Amino acid sequence: MTDYSNAPELKGSVLGQSTEYVDTYTPSLLFPIARKLNRDDLNIDERALPFKGQDIWTGYELSWLNAKGKPVVAVASFVFPCQSSHIIESKSFKLYLNSFNQTRFDSVDDVAAILTADLSAAVAMPITVNLYSPADYNCLPCTPLPGECIDELDIEVTDYQLGAHSLTTASSNTVTETLHSHLLKSNCLITSQPDWASIIIRYTGEQLCKESLLRYLISFRTHNEFHEQCVERIYCDLMAQLNISELEVYARYTRRGGLDINPYRSTSHDSVPFAVKINRQ
Repeated sequence: MTDYSNAPELKGSVLGQSTEYVDTYTPSLLFPIARKLNRDDLNIDERALPFKGQDIWTGYELSWLNAKGKPVVAVASFVFPCQSSHIIESKSFKLYLNSFNQTRFDSVDDVAAILTADLSAAVAMPITVNLYSPADYNCLPCTPLPGECIDELDIEVTDYQLGAHSLTTASSNTVTETLHSHLLKSNCLITSQPDWASIIIRYTGEQLCKESLLRYLISFRTHNEFHEQCVERIYCDLMAQLNISELEVYARYTRRGGLDINPYRSTSHDSVPFAVKINRQ
């Protein structure tokens, strides 16, 4: 496994560094990281991605001043296509959002337009931004995850080292099923802080051994990688190890610093075909 913690691409990142908080609009705080950094390790050709999908970020701590200096607060949804050349380093994203705090804007639409322009420029591809007021209780309702939860399987776990070798099939019969787990945990690539997630896997192919899938997901427990990279690794491992024709992998990570990240990868869908949100978010 390649160690990226000292990669030149990460030089200048504020992640893991003591940082001053800026409260006036400063777009230069955004720190893009090339997706290629991890995709090379997975032998992914960015000119012919083996998946479609998007990364959905939710910002819970967005505020600015209106034209009269009165604070406005909002919840934001940011949707980044997985085809973008870069992702945004999460701490820099939080610092950037904090820089709106003491800046005046004429309208919510102005804020949305600035966010859209800055983030699209940072990842070199158009992204989508939606802002919701605190009174919009229907924008992010908690929902049950689809399919069967595999967390209650009575397995013994002795190895927490990442490895796709544990993935096996239970039957050669072709099935279509949806499975989910709340036991996914990985660690930040730079700081090693824990990242917690629930994950949905929907596939068509030879029937997965559910116990082997659960062991595989648990093997991420001591693995250091960014959220988006973990989901792409899971997608690629499932496709490489098993006879699968259709696959969707969707992780809902818990928030850190007012942001959650929810990567989705699919053989056929550009966007998430179902709306879910876990109560841990």
